[in-house]
Amino acid sequence: MKRTPLYGRHIDLGARIIDFGGWDMPVQYTGVIEEHRATREAAGLFDICHMGEIDVIGPSAFELLQWVISRNLEGQKIGQIKLSVITNEQGGIIDDLTVYRLAEEHYRLVTNASRTDDDYRWVLKIQEEKEITDVQVINATDETGKVDIQGPRSQEILQKITADDLSFLKYFYSMESKILNVPALISRSGYTGEDGFEIYTDAGRIGEVWDSLLETGADHGLKPVGLGARDTLRLECGMMLYGNDMNETTTPFEVVYGWITDLDKNFIGSENLRRQKEAGVERKLVGFEMVDRGIARHGYGVFKDGREIGEVTSGTFAPTVNKAIGMAFVSVAHKKPGTEISIRIRNKEAKAQIVSLPFYQRQK
Repeated sequence: MKRTPLYGRHIDLGARIIDFGGWDMPVQYTGVIEEHRATREAAGLFDICHMGEIDVIGPSAFELLQWVISRNLEGQKIGQIKLSVITNEQGGIIDDLTVYRLAEEHYRLVTNASRTDDDYRWVLKIQEEKEITDVQVINATDETGKVDIQGPRSQEILQKITADDLSFLKYFYSMESKILNVPALISRSGYTGEDGFEIYTDAGRIGEVWDSLLETGADHGLKPVGLGARDTLRLECGMMLYGNDMNETTTPFEVVYGWITDLDKNFIGSENLRRQKEAGVERKLVGFEMVDRGIARHGYGVFKDGREIGEVTSGTFAPTVNKAIGMAFVSVAHKKPGTEISIRIRNKEAKAQIVSLPFYQRQK
């Protein structure tokens, strides 16, 4: 089992630890609902050190990444972040990730924890196949610490200990700064649907950042938040989780990633994706909310008029909207919001209804 540099602090805070993809991670400290509401109403602090960082550096870094990812990076500014996916030859999603442009010839891929090693090997494979020799591909995960502060008071808290003015940092942009005396890369981004920041620094110093944020935010409603509330927060906002809502057999057009798939350029898998877009997909990821009592879980069957039409990918009780919600793949004939369906929960079918995503959207 792997442990982040903050593991001892989680134990000291009384966190309940679970196995998450081979990592010992906190699932909750005081309770999922309390931590969820703290993030929506004030601020939450998350240990995200298990996520991966892969640096791609060199004169042909842009050329290599254009082959690797679906998104067109043309025109990406230094400091700008772009959401994208890595696809295999069939167009299946190897990972969904963010691409930071840190300098003229320096990009950083921020990957899902369970996919870092696969992503790293994949980038090296494409580099070799395309004979791109003037690029370094560096797995910087072990040397990098990462925490996220999310919520309406996150800027107020972080600003107290940050050297630069955060009000100028636009959404999905990053900047180099210092948190107290610790050099850090700070981006305005996150996985909760709230305003917030992702913070990267040396793994050996991430504990200082965590401690200073907890201390500074104590009087502002900040709470440490585990994976349990991270899951309910992201699901309310219709954000997907790799391994649940997508995998290598899923294409961007079957989920909500058609908009980050640029078929005007060539990348690995683009030929198959052009064919799929022309022919149309047979299934689509949709949101649903329960009408009957019960919570749908990953893998539960979805039915229409007694016939199975799909499968639940994620499901939970959503504290902000006060409903049981979820996402599921269904055949395209049944994807329209308002469609009545049922979910088989413990051998009994419970009524549900397909709804538009997201379930929750903050007021800006």
